Amino acid sequence: MSELIILHNPRCSKSRQTLQLLQDKGYTPEVIEYLKTPIDKMQIANIIELLGFSSARQLMRKGEDAYKEQKLAKEENETALIQAMINTPKLI
Repeated sequence: MSELIILHNPRCSKSRQTLQLLQDKGYTPEVIEYLKTPIDKMQIANIIELLGFSSARQLMRKGEDAYKEQKLAKEENETALIQAMINTPKLI
């Protein structure tokens, strides 16, 4: 397994740019297309911790329609936010 892992969405320009930047720097990360291979609650919690985020919300794409439809801006429960990302991976 690679020491460097990228959760990748090939339809996302920032994700493509990040992967390209890593490759340009000589890195060969393990690529996980999280929309095809969903990640679980523990993985999301681990990512939040590794990034030093104080809330799961910081990992979320707040501009997605699903974020608004699920009224996640008002959600305060961290477990519910993580579950929303599990149920709707494009929120990551």
